[in-house]
Amino acid sequence: MNQLRQMLQRLDGKGYKAYKELTGTYRENELLLHMDHIQSDPFAAPSRIRIEVRGMVIEPEWLATPWRRTAIEDFFARYAAEMIRSNQARNGGSGKSGAIMVDAPGQAVLARTAARVSPDTLELRLSVGLPAAGRTVLGRAAAKLLCEQIPAIARQTAQGFDRRKLLAHLELADQQAAIRAFLKERGFAAFVANGAILPRESGVSSRPMRGREVIPFQSPASLEVEITLPHRGPIRGMAIPKGVTLIVGGGYHGKSTLLQAIERGVYNHVAGDGREYVITDDSACKIRAEDGRRVEKVDISAFITNLPFDKDTQRFSTEDASGSTSQAANIMEMLELGTELLLIDEDTSATNFMIRDARMQALVAKSKEPITPFVDKVRQLYEEHHVSTILVLGGSGDYFAVADTVIMMDEYRPANVTAEAHRIAREIEHGRRPEGGRAFGRLTSRSVRSDSFDASRGSREKVDAKGLAKIVYGTHDIDLTYVEQLIDPSQTRAISNMLVVLANRLADGKTPVAEMVDKLYALVAEKGLDAVSPFYGKHPGDLALPRKFELAAALNRLRTLRVQ
Repeated sequence: MNQLRQMLQRLDGKGYKAYKELTGTYRENELLLHMDHIQSDPFAAPSRIRIEVRGMVIEPEWLATPWRRTAIEDFFARYAAEMIRSNQARNGGSGKSGAIMVDAPGQAVLARTAARVSPDTLELRLSVGLPAAGRTVLGRAAAKLLCEQIPAIARQTAQGFDRRKLLAHLELADQQAAIRAFLKERGFAAFVANGAILPRESGVSSRPMRGREVIPFQSPASLEVEITLPHRGPIRGMAIPKGVTLIVGGGYHGKSTLLQAIERGVYNHVAGDGREYVITDDSACKIRAEDGRRVEKVDISAFITNLPFDKDTQRFSTEDASGSTSQAANIMEMLELGTELLLIDEDTSATNFMIRDARMQALVAKSKEPITPFVDKVRQLYEEHHVSTILVLGGSGDYFAVADTVIMMDEYRPANVTAEAHRIAREIEHGRRPEGGRAFGRLTSRSVRSDSFDASRGSREKVDAKGLAKIVYGTHDIDLTYVEQLIDPSQTRAISNMLVVLANRLADGKTPVAEMVDKLYALVAEKGLDAVSPFYGKHPGDLALPRKFELAAALNRLRTLRVQ
């Protein structure tokens, strides 16, 4: 570290590119500072560094399970972000001069690469803006930043954390894992704890709503279960059975709020989020219409047949899908990946995909209507393929006859109205004829051709995430705006890297999509998320693990995708 100080004093006043000399590793007592990547310009992406603090005492039980490892690394990433906020003093300069950044977690607890914990070492992966005036090195400011400020932050993070808070974080992860195990063992699709706070403070914030108007969740007695949790004892709440579940009620009474909490329940949340005990089958996929998306050889014949001009719906392709064809494709693509639970809100669905009433059937004969509505397939999907559906409805009672459970939201309070809905279905004839045939239809696998991945942009290849909802892939953009369970830009960065691994190592035109994706996740399980980073072995510090369903969603929206 003394050599680093001397080097920075020597570089003071030189051109910015002189900082390149810093690449390497520096030691001071229990610290190792790795200067992995030096930015080329004060306005370019910040430099990437890792700092290790050795000699920590990490109890073996803190790393005993995969969810505990995820939780402890999440804890230290959060604590490092807190230490940076409380210790960072920017001294001016050009561009990002003096900035210290860590990939700080949000409300969800995700496997991410910002912090790495081993039995005796904490490693923080940071991004740093090396100080400059214009494009001139500020060597003394850089020495203070790299040799004093950042080591102090690392030591505070490794040695000053609250052990009780860490244990509470790990114990919450144990409890969430226990609820997930309970759902699998007992055949439930989702669990919402009594007292959960489901509304968020705004449409652009995932933090819980505060105030007197917030109504804590309370399960109907007939759907309430008790789960005994480690470190806590029993917890009670609403368990949604597998099968076909409807969430009904008037507008602004909390139907979509409940569904949104359920869709985010595929992730664990931090204490105080309000949804920390809202847990959903982790294969659940939110499905919606998505006009304009590209579809590549998806078998949508379960829902759509006999299109004009004899367009093939067993290998359906389009550059500009309609609402109904996009929703059908979204369902079939997620079934291909193995989802066991679909989440659908009629507000974001294509009306003609969801229902065709008796009057429309009388006017437009089935022979003239290519679409088989979801109401005629949802029951078959569960009975033949064991795929459940949770569906928000406010405008059609035709689903009552095919539902196993009907939950009515009334001023954010749920009631089990299944018996009443079934009575209405028996007594009030809807007059429509089922159009689904005797079976759901086949699930067809596809294989990705290796020529799908042309990332060239001019003389070089470019694959780059831009925020949460966009990946630049060569000359094309992958639009993920409507992939609603993608929640963190670091997941999108990971997806962009994972697409490169698929292209270079796994796409052979023979391996089915689901198997190819599973092979990639097996690699991540073995070597960690670092393995998909272009900075592998150095600084992969800004990635968070997406689910395989969101990765597949990006793959399916690649405009150059070609499949067998």
